[in-house]
Amino acid sequence: MTSHASLAVTDTILNFIDGTYREGSEGKTFVNINPATGSQIGLVHEASEADVADAVAAAKAALKGPWGRMTTAERVKLIAAVATEIERRADDFLAAEVADTGKPRHVASHIDIPRGAANFRMFADVVSTMPGESFNTPTPDGGQALNYTVRKPKGVIAVVCPWNFPLLLMTWKVGPALACGNTVVVKPSEETPRTAALLGEVMNAVGMPKGVYNVVHGFGPGSAGEYLTSNPEVDAITFTGETGTGQAIMQKAAVGVRDISFELGGKNPAIVFADADLDKAIEGLSRSVFLNTGQVCLGTERVYVERPLFDTFVARMAKAAQDFKPGATGDPAYLGPLISAEHREKVLGYYRRAVAEGATVVTGGGVPKVSGAEEGGFFVEPTLWTGLAHTDTVMREEIFGPCCGIIPFDREDEVIALANDSAYGLCATVWTENLSRGHRVAAAMDVGVCWVNSWFLRDLRTAFGGSGHSGIGREGGVHSLEFYTEITNICVKI
Repeated sequence: MTSHASLAVTDTILNFIDGTYREGSEGKTFVNINPATGSQIGLVHEASEADVADAVAAAKAALKGPWGRMTTAERVKLIAAVATEIERRADDFLAAEVADTGKPRHVASHIDIPRGAANFRMFADVVSTMPGESFNTPTPDGGQALNYTVRKPKGVIAVVCPWNFPLLLMTWKVGPALACGNTVVVKPSEETPRTAALLGEVMNAVGMPKGVYNVVHGFGPGSAGEYLTSNPEVDAITFTGETGTGQAIMQKAAVGVRDISFELGGKNPAIVFADADLDKAIEGLSRSVFLNTGQVCLGTERVYVERPLFDTFVARMAKAAQDFKPGATGDPAYLGPLISAEHREKVLGYYRRAVAEGATVVTGGGVPKVSGAEEGGFFVEPTLWTGLAHTDTVMREEIFGPCCGIIPFDREDEVIALANDSAYGLCATVWTENLSRGHRVAAAMDVGVCWVNSWFLRDLRTAFGGSGHSGIGREGGVHSLEFYTEITNICVKI
């Protein structure tokens, strides 16, 4: 870290409550591991139930303090300053993110850190320009009434974050929550606590009122996650992560009828028609399958290729996979580690399961050889399978690793049915040079987002979210305001 770095984000990672860094009140700590080396790089102070209660109380108090009394213009100015300060300290955030995730620096520097700042700036703009709603309504006596809406902050928002894009996905929630006037208590993943902690320094630097932004570290059941989602003073819960965890949080949210916004797992399909531009499809799918070592909720794990193109496509994808090298250097050709030894064993278990179910391993399927400090890292080989049935386990369950099964198809209606035959519904990609087909098939996908001839191309103003086991609700642009605000309709008889 540079000279800006503090105790909170170096060897010891602290909770951030009411504008102050604090150790856990019960003295519990857990280790912070660099996945690229498997070595311990820090200690994280676990928040107790009392610590979490303090954070929620601080957030509640801030709603009635200076933060709650600010105008939208004053609030937006502070939030824009947060974005600027993240950009000024980009090197610090980059070092913290790479240390936690082990991902190559080029990934974090081009995706994670810029988006962390952009999320604050964009939502500041959205709140500043969002029009209100009004209607002139005839009354029974021949007069009229004016109906108009007022948006108010929902209150204290619990923000429970994943480990794959820690800063990006945390600020995707904190940005609109604060822009709408809420306060937040963030529970980052226990695997990746650093950037959430570092953001506390940014909040203090720009003069954010105490209690507006809080961070508590820990695990799920019997720890900070459960304490936070169970706290009755929390008004709403937003979560990105695994579907089973979302179901557990949903049960907690039912007590008190708290609102929820969930972006959960996916088993995302890609459809490649024979008329696709093969170079574009290979470039796009080598990213959607292998980016961040497959640890992307929007990643592709099912690929359906029209039969005339199948053999050529498989050969080209295998070459793309084989061009990756294991490691965490800044070279774009490097594929980083999985987040933990436990997750690597889960992914390798699916690799073994694919073979047991009759898959042909086109490339990969094991653990690569690495040297030096990275010998202890949690690396796996990028892996492609053919010979699988659509109903096989690795074509049904989310793996969250750098792998996919490739299956041929013959008809458009057949592949639409295959792509939609999933409990998940997060995203899909369609590759074709036929304009009508692209529109037609994309509209037929039962997902929240469908890309045509691209992947991960995001306009932050658009609706984002999933259906089925992939989530509840939509965020992005004005859609985030639906979750982070309450609406009061005011009716004035004239």
